[in-house]
Amino acid sequence: MRKLLSVLLAAPLFIACGGDHTDATASNADSTAVADTFQWEAEQFADVRVLRYQIPGWDQLTLQQKQLCYYLNMAGLSGRDIMWDQNYKHNLKIRRALEAVLSNYKGERSGTDWDNFMLYAKQVFFSNGIHHHYSNDKHTPAFPQAYFEQLLKESDASLAPEVLAAIFDPSIDAKKVSLDADKDPVLASAVNFYGDDISQKEVEKFYAAIEKKNDPQPLSYGLNSRLVRGKDGKLMEQVYKVDGLYGAALAESVKWLEKAVSVAETPEQKTALELLIKYYRTGDLRTWDDFNVAWVKDTKSTVDYILGFIEVYNDPIGKRGSYEAIVEVNDPEATKSMAVIMENAQWFEDNSPLLPQHKKKNVVGITYRFINTVGEAGDAAPSTPVGVNLPNANWIRTAHGSKSVSLGNISDAYDKSSGQSSLEVFCHDAEEIARAKEHGSLAGKLHTALHEVIGHASGQLEPGIGETDATLKTYASTLEEGRADLVALYFVMDPKLVELGVMPSLEVGKAEYDSYIRNGLMVQLRRIKPGKVIEEAHMRNRQWVSAWVYEKGMADSVIVKVQRNGETYFDIRDYDKLRVLFGDLLREVQRIKSQGDYEAGKALVENYGVKVDQALHAEVLKRAEKIKTAPYAGFIQPEMEAVVDANGNITDVKVTYPKDLIGQMLRYGQQFSFLPDEN
Repeated sequence: MRKLLSVLLAAPLFIACGGDHTDATASNADSTAVADTFQWEAEQFADVRVLRYQIPGWDQLTLQQKQLCYYLNMAGLSGRDIMWDQNYKHNLKIRRALEAVLSNYKGERSGTDWDNFMLYAKQVFFSNGIHHHYSNDKHTPAFPQAYFEQLLKESDASLAPEVLAAIFDPSIDAKKVSLDADKDPVLASAVNFYGDDISQKEVEKFYAAIEKKNDPQPLSYGLNSRLVRGKDGKLMEQVYKVDGLYGAALAESVKWLEKAVSVAETPEQKTALELLIKYYRTGDLRTWDDFNVAWVKDTKSTVDYILGFIEVYNDPIGKRGSYEAIVEVNDPEATKSMAVIMENAQWFEDNSPLLPQHKKKNVVGITYRFINTVGEAGDAAPSTPVGVNLPNANWIRTAHGSKSVSLGNISDAYDKSSGQSSLEVFCHDAEEIARAKEHGSLAGKLHTALHEVIGHASGQLEPGIGETDATLKTYASTLEEGRADLVALYFVMDPKLVELGVMPSLEVGKAEYDSYIRNGLMVQLRRIKPGKVIEEAHMRNRQWVSAWVYEKGMADSVIVKVQRNGETYFDIRDYDKLRVLFGDLLREVQRIKSQGDYEAGKALVENYGVKVDQALHAEVLKRAEKIKTAPYAGFIQPEMEAVVDANGNITDVKVTYPKDLIGQMLRYGQQFSFLPDEN
């Protein structure tokens, strides 16, 4: 997946993936005036902080641009149900039962059981389902089943016994996405991409029969469908399209996309939107490719978007796309300051440590923008990336290029809402803390830019190697994210960045090295429950990158494990040698990808990225108790309202900033619920 999540735990760390409230009617017009009083954090519960973000410059957009944002945002929200259903087959039924209780229950709304019910409801709404948005473990209700059934009864709602069992029985569908190497990942995962009795071998056999060998423009088979067993016992695809699976939601989305076409900014944007509509109507994968080619060519529009079934992280074998929507507005000034990275893409490729045969001779079509997010839905909300690079198809990227974006206002919201407590808890010394405070923000932004713009666009496959997401199977996502991280890590300590003027000194690079190693080897363990291994793709890649360079640098004391007052710290003693190690690992990971070397990829991830040092983990959890901020964050979305004159014409689009996560979820449930409970 080409997503950079916010990883900086107590303060947003670094990559993608993976936000709050105050004045509900604050205007975007004067972001500088509002910024000093804007309440960035709305609440904190369990392991989550709920944040808000602003849309700088909204009132400076033209009416046409505001309308385009509005229509695209409505199109994105119209598909919101899809993500819930994709995450788990019972999610829509459960969500609607929770909505009924929250809206209709007239009984006592206080006491331990009610408080625990509210906590569970917030966790489910934040995760788009009953499984944790990041760990994939099922949320555990801390209230009795009998109490919940009574709430349902008094709210004119009910759930079937098998659905109640899915909520309260920890053994049923315990893991949304399972990457346990000892289990069949398809059978062990609760995600609703496959029929309940379908195995990984059956899936691979099904697609092996239809995929063309050595196809120079391979289709992304599986991206647009659920795979089920037909009445005849044979496997068949249920395709996502207007007259197919998820048809009602896609039809509503098409209605808004057609309005967006009428106010498109450029002919290229109009063409891309028309192709997206065609794809939603037909489910045709070649049309999806045509759309992506057209979308990449639209580089002049101020308003842009990410819509469709895109990222494959939620599929344990990396084929099926999760529904996602991000609407965005270009920030020209911020983009200008980082455009030099995009403009020098060929230099980075030529000077990378890759084997010569794995370097692109001609890097084409890379565009990079700092954008301000306007609205998000599906896989992008409430937990959101801070950077995205698309499209995912390797052949499109090679022939036509790619778009990279850094979500500037999301990063700003993280920065302005985060405390510094994790630095004091996990940094080795005062020098490391001071470097992080002075350079950490810029270091994170540079990492995001290099990861997305250079990392995902770098390298090439060897002749005869198809899409490696299929070749590398369950390890494809973590290897691709680690590869992009390694590109960023290798170049963030290159004097070229100082020469280009994007950072003042190599101290910025050192701050990123400190942060990455600290997080990869220790801090991110806050997110893991005792006794568990690491399964999430981004967490795996941060650990296998960090653990590999730590081990390989032991002989030269590149990174030293230090014990002080019974606590563990990792101290980088030689930043230059560490950069060499990052380069060595990058070369090997690119070789694995370029050659489709499944066994080497598996060995790298399983040996370095999965297992957890239980003693260190226990220590991290104990030390993390001192940290005031929760390890995960996500966002309440700004809400748009069209101002209409007596003739029904839109004269303006107003933006407000809600304060309450549950309130927004209930409004969404009323306004954007188009799918039946069973799909």
